[in-house]
Amino acid sequence: MASVVGVPKEIKDREGRVSMQPDGVSELTHHDHEVVLQTGAGAGAGFTDGEYVDAGARMVESADEVFEAADLIVKVKEPIPEEYDRFKEGQQLFTYLHLAADKGLTEFLMEKKINSIAYETVELPDRSLPLLTPMSEVAGRMATQAAAHCLESPQGGAGLLLGGVPGTPAAKVTIIGGGVVGTEAAKIAVGMRAIVRVLDVNPKRLAYLSDIFGGRVDLVMPNRARTAAYVAESDVVIGAVLVHGAKAPKLVSREMVASMRDGSVVVDVAIDQGGCVETARPTTHSDPTYVEEGVVHYCVANIPGAVARTSTLALTSVTLPYLIKIAEAGIEGAAQADPSLAKGLSTLGGNLVHEPTAEAHGLAYTDPAKLLR
Repeated sequence: MASVVGVPKEIKDREGRVSMQPDGVSELTHHDHEVVLQTGAGAGAGFTDGEYVDAGARMVESADEVFEAADLIVKVKEPIPEEYDRFKEGQQLFTYLHLAADKGLTEFLMEKKINSIAYETVELPDRSLPLLTPMSEVAGRMATQAAAHCLESPQGGAGLLLGGVPGTPAAKVTIIGGGVVGTEAAKIAVGMRAIVRVLDVNPKRLAYLSDIFGGRVDLVMPNRARTAAYVAESDVVIGAVLVHGAKAPKLVSREMVASMRDGSVVVDVAIDQGGCVETARPTTHSDPTYVEEGVVHYCVANIPGAVARTSTLALTSVTLPYLIKIAEAGIEGAAQADPSLAKGLSTLGGNLVHEPTAEAHGLAYTDPAKLLR
């Protein structure tokens, strides 16, 4: 079955990523699908319209034209309200969605009967998340970069160099969560010679991190009191908590943040899932920080968008094989054929088929297996 795949330009604040690079267009057109791409969609990631034309894309001026022409919309970030009216009833959507933190978008997708698969919940049998991992790697590494920048005096920070210099103490960095984001954040923090602590409730993960870091990181099994003690003495706290497809739990309270020294820094990478720090609220690349309880907060919801080319190359390399399956068989057919894509289903024919999202919003959940049968 030939599909028309639509690639609109991302319009979230300073979001330079694009959901398809030119070689992805070549691959889809090789499989007899048409790609309709908005002019300038790849510019933020360094791809010219000419490259897309050479690869076989049909270029159109407006996002409206993309949505009108396409059966399947492929994006990077979740649709925002000004894009809602562009969708046709029954259209298909493949993108990051983070629905557990956005009831309005969830209800819109159901009302419009959009069949959607979320990148972040596509799951392999070993429970790894192949389409989330590359962006988690980018976000984790950038979280430490951002924290180091925010510690500088002109940014409102305490005026600390993350790794110090001989004769001065290094900054103390506490990372909440030892998954992909936390591991990558720790790698950069260790490389910058900070004092690094990682808190995680999974003993096996802590054992793995012990092997990776060879004693250079303090690894902690947290409880509330222990977390509070570590946060209080930290110069930087990085929230790196992920519960698959669900809203992030608030593990760092306002009282804990208030206990930190003025000019300390919080980076909440979990903010696109609601955040794991009580004082965190979403910020943008245009206005990335604010100060609360004397602490600088960096809570940008699309951190990888700041390194758009690296992020686009990393993301589109892993999404393309799944995208081809969806273009060939449609979202329903691809989900029937591939259990990993079935795990990524969010909405189907007006039904909410992702249980953690239903629980987060108190909405009715439908087992996708019933619908796919």
